[in-house]
Amino acid sequence: MLLFTYDTTGISRSIVDVPPAHYTLKIQSFSLLLKNSIERYESGEFEAGGYKWKLILYPSGNKNKNAKEHISLYLALAETNSLHHGWEIHVNFRLFLHDQNNDKYLVLQDAERKQRRFHKMKVEWGFDQFIPLKDFNLVSKGYLVDDTCAFGAEVFVSRERNTGKGESLVMMKDAITYKHTCEFDNVSKLDSESYDSKPFNAGNQKWKIKLYPNGKGTELGGYLSLYLALANPSTLSPGSKIYAQIILRIHDQKQAKHHFGKANYWFSASSHENGASRFLPINNFTNQHSGYLVKDSCLVEAEVTILGVVEAFS
Repeated sequence: MLLFTYDTTGISRSIVDVPPAHYTLKIQSFSLLLKNSIERYESGEFEAGGYKWKLILYPSGNKNKNAKEHISLYLALAETNSLHHGWEIHVNFRLFLHDQNNDKYLVLQDAERKQRRFHKMKVEWGFDQFIPLKDFNLVSKGYLVDDTCAFGAEVFVSRERNTGKGESLVMMKDAITYKHTCEFDNVSKLDSESYDSKPFNAGNQKWKIKLYPNGKGTELGGYLSLYLALANPSTLSPGSKIYAQIILRIHDQKQAKHHFGKANYWFSASSHENGASRFLPINNFTNQHSGYLVKDSCLVEAEVTILGVVEAFS
């Protein structure tokens, strides 16, 4: 250890040579997090001391804690359902930031290795002002190099079990938009809940458009529902995620006044379908004066822009 200091808030900051034992969160194209509306990022789960945890990062500060011009970083329990009634976990943890210039690590922890008590009403502890943004962005500090950085965590309960797991979040600098249009025929005769387009490629994944002609869930009978889904979600490895901007559009075949919706979503093996249950009122869709349904056919288009990809690694 090269440096060991305390500040007035009871937080110790030290410089160490050894990387974090339990988890590493590497982020490429860090500057694109906020540009793509990611004000809060939750890492994948990792295990330490017999419990599952995750890191929570606020790239420009936790606004709820008035942490302006800082990065906020926290440790949180990822799974509490299996814990017994009245559970408490006393934890000593350290959070890391890699100095890539010197291959060393800035480490923050509570002064005098103070233990934090995790319980039902408090599942998250950390540092509202982990590091000032002006220091983080300073080239000479080495924390952000080529728009890439790495955070980490060590967690000590009553015993330690090192899994060495981690993840890499890559934000796309030059995101490419993929477009796909499909035609659904004989819409009035469709009798299944949903219909899929043929799979199409966007990024390194296959996708499909899902049309629910009579609505989905609580919107049955009132709205046409439209979704984008991963065609083969089982091919995603556990912990992998895709952050995408999607635009779903139904063509107006008469006046070219197309109806569309736009949103950003995280896609994963467990959340492989996202979209709008109230995409278009069925009355509007079937109205003979509109151009959405012509000769019992409709044209549906999807635009997919991959903004970021998370890959788990061990």
